[in-house]
Amino acid sequence: MTQLFYASTLFGAMTLAAAIDEGAFGPGGGRRILLVSNNAAVPEITPSLDEAPGFTALRPRFDEVWSWNEIVAPLHPSDWRARIIEVPMTGRLLRSHLSLGDGPDELIVESVAVPPARTIAGLVRDCPVTVYSDGLMGYGPTRDPLPGEIAGRITRLLHLDLVPGLSPLLLSEYGVPARTVGDEAFLRILTEVSAASEGGAARGDGPDTVSGGTVSGGTVSGGTDGGAPEGGLAMILGQYLSALGIVTPAEEAALHADMLRGLAARGFGSVLFKPHPAAGRRHARELRRTAGELGVRLTVAGETVPAESCFAALRPELVVGCFSTALVTARRYFGLPVAAFGGELVLERLAPYENSNRVPVTITDALLPRLGTDGSLEEPPVVDLPGLVRAVGHCMQSEAYPDLREEATAYLDACGPDRYFKRQRLAALDLLPGSPSPGPAVPAPGTFGRLRRRLTRALS
Repeated sequence: MTQLFYASTLFGAMTLAAAIDEGAFGPGGGRRILLVSNNAAVPEITPSLDEAPGFTALRPRFDEVWSWNEIVAPLHPSDWRARIIEVPMTGRLLRSHLSLGDGPDELIVESVAVPPARTIAGLVRDCPVTVYSDGLMGYGPTRDPLPGEIAGRITRLLHLDLVPGLSPLLLSEYGVPARTVGDEAFLRILTEVSAASEGGAARGDGPDTVSGGTVSGGTVSGGTDGGAPEGGLAMILGQYLSALGIVTPAEEAALHADMLRGLAARGFGSVLFKPHPAAGRRHARELRRTAGELGVRLTVAGETVPAESCFAALRPELVVGCFSTALVTARRYFGLPVAAFGGELVLERLAPYENSNRVPVTITDALLPRLGTDGSLEEPPVVDLPGLVRAVGHCMQSEAYPDLREEATAYLDACGPDRYFKRQRLAALDLLPGSPSPGPAVPAPGTFGRLRRRLTRALS
């Protein structure tokens, strides 16, 4: 039996490894191939997941590891997809390149609605597909409609139980059953990856850089007590919001600076900054200036060091971020105090409304304490999180989830159109509280154009 796995992040590969260990892919004995992709804006200067020190702990679970970037070079993996007329030929070439014969017997991918996963699923045909979710996006709706040839082959969705009590919306419109990856299996993987990361070489933006549980050129070291200098150790999780067009580069730098100001106001004398692997070093350089002004000792985690390895080795006293999945893993799997920052700005800026980041930022903003620049920590208002997520999901993709309309209406009538909803969107869907029941359906402006684009994507 041959199984072809695809991953674009170390966290995703860790999820796969945990699922393999708990028997989600059978007892083994067959051939397991891992296809890795580096989807950074400039992958040539950004380390791939299989270059991270922690990957050495995952490598034995796969018989072969191949690079999708090398296969499609010089094209970018997030942009390239085969034209319809090229699919049979390109599929044969891919199977020949990987020596798949008539296989594989199963294809396992993440983010199946967009390339590269969708591209691979369109090329590797005639086998069942397992989709796994490696973060909070799995709780949101499917980003784009899937062609029947792909949707009809998906047999299950595997996901971590990041938010107990919350069920994924992803692929539910296709009747795909969801299965959780066990906490114990994932915690074992975290331990293995953290241990492997501690042996990696330091990489970073300056003399004080973290690799695994140590800081080269500094005094912070791993251990159960964190080993932080006087004033305590906190951690900031960077993302790449400006690269996604959510905020401007200046606004993203200001978000990081305000997080640092909030931590300094709470009395933290040492802060570890963990940049997103795809964000480069610019954010760290900008944050150093603010740290100097505040008199805060700033250290920077290496590009290939997983955030979870920092959690395990350093045990920061507070972890702050915008809407990173790592905020939830820090609290869920390591029991660390966490806080969200900047949620209101991101919720306002996300466009279009169906942007797939909307559910992750909704979850973190509604679930986690909020850090203020004055150092205050404010608990969010009590909310029916499953009801909120399903209402937001319906508003994002109402055509795909019409059965959620009644739940969305009930939630909005009870809670009102707060920061998670756009009044213009609610009006277009006749969901503003107190609105009359909708009459005969009248296409909204631009509907036919959207339908034409959806049909084009579905046939491609």
